[in-house]
Amino acid sequence: MGWQKILIVVAFLAVLYNLGAALYYMMTDKGQTGNMARSLTWRIGLSFGLILLVILGIFTGVIEPHGVIVGK
Repeated sequence: MGWQKILIVVAFLAVLYNLGAALYYMMTDKGQTGNMARSLTWRIGLSFGLILLVILGIFTGVIEPHGVIVGK
């Protein structure tokens, strides 16, 4: 597994962690603190960064997507 795939997996796990943290804070804090909003903000930022990394990897040729044939 190349370093590119490891980076993508780590970023995806960070997104999942922040989503779980937001759920935890929603259940425990009952909206009294800004922890849930902070976790969701991190999740959105990490998701956006992950999408940009994948797009950049495809355009630079580091990631080679396999073709999905549509309409055949």
